[in-house]
Amino acid sequence: MTQREAFVAVVVAFLVGGLAASSLRSAREGTGLGDAAGAGAPALRWRVTSAFGTHLPALGDNALEVAARLETATAGRIAWTVDDPGEVVPAFAIVEAVSHGKIEAGYTWLGYDQGRLPVSVLFGAVPFGMTPWEYTAWWVGGGGAELAREIYRPLGVEPILCGMIGPETAGWFRREVDRPEDLAGLKIRFAGLGGRVLQRLGASVTMMPGGELFQALEKGAIDATEYSLPAVDERLGFDRVAHFNYFPGWHQPHTTFHLVVHAPTWNALPEADRALIELACGNGVYRNFARAEASQGAAIEALARKGIETRSLAPSLLAILEEASDAVLEEEADADAEFARVLAHQRAFRERYAKWRALAYPEAGQGSTDGG
Repeated sequence: MTQREAFVAVVVAFLVGGLAASSLRSAREGTGLGDAAGAGAPALRWRVTSAFGTHLPALGDNALEVAARLETATAGRIAWTVDDPGEVVPAFAIVEAVSHGKIEAGYTWLGYDQGRLPVSVLFGAVPFGMTPWEYTAWWVGGGGAELAREIYRPLGVEPILCGMIGPETAGWFRREVDRPEDLAGLKIRFAGLGGRVLQRLGASVTMMPGGELFQALEKGAIDATEYSLPAVDERLGFDRVAHFNYFPGWHQPHTTFHLVVHAPTWNALPEADRALIELACGNGVYRNFARAEASQGAAIEALARKGIETRSLAPSLLAILEEASDAVLEEEADADAEFARVLAHQRAFRERYAKWRALAYPEAGQGSTDGG
């Protein structure tokens, strides 16, 4: 992301988030929402399972903040307990648990359900796909939210965009990675469609929750891993084992997080409570993105002081990864009609948006729009 793009994204997010925060204040100060959600409304005491440890910056702490702001805005009437992964439900089983009513709600990356619901990964991140502000534009104004509801509501799930971060790293590696041959036989943890791409190039790809990754790296069960932003990965200790950290995060140009609510529970809520939750999540998206962007420069400096090699993938390797990504997307679309429908919808939106993007942000207009 260029400096201009990052500045524009944060400013836009700030304005949108400011409106959400203002609406939350209005709810407390006696507007129609505040009256409806006051003392006469039932209390909401939910167990909300997060797919990410709540101690993790950007990934886990956003769910806590959304819950805290809701509790403040409702004077304690809406009070959620945010559980770490595995305390009630495993990290990769949250949507399934919500669907069956085992928990009222969860906070997760939808792509973790790729094995059960192939289309889910398109709502999480697409290799060489949308920038963060492209995705939010598609979700809010381009029909993305409506598509997600069409797909998830029949499964008993209400999906609400509730958090977002920018590009992740391309991974932590014990040795240098310069050519496609360096990926052959590499044991790596990699999520989503990016994992399928690396498999296509000969890597041995596995999936495991973030809490298991350091030990797997340390013991040699995997040679490399991707997980999240530098500030998050440093907290998990990857730099103590793998000393090469590569960029850009081609597999996840953005990462979105959704609050998934048991649909019958959601439908039974008063309209005012649904509005409050959506407002809190809208506020969560802007704060999550802004805080995540703000903290990465310092994290990279800290890693450099530890002797970490922060590198960019070779352009020739990125070109091969993009070609393989296109092939994987086509294979997935051929195998699943819903995947094909959402992918076509995203591509059509990007094609229209590209006309504005090229005029308004010339540097950004140089990028490909074929990825997702």
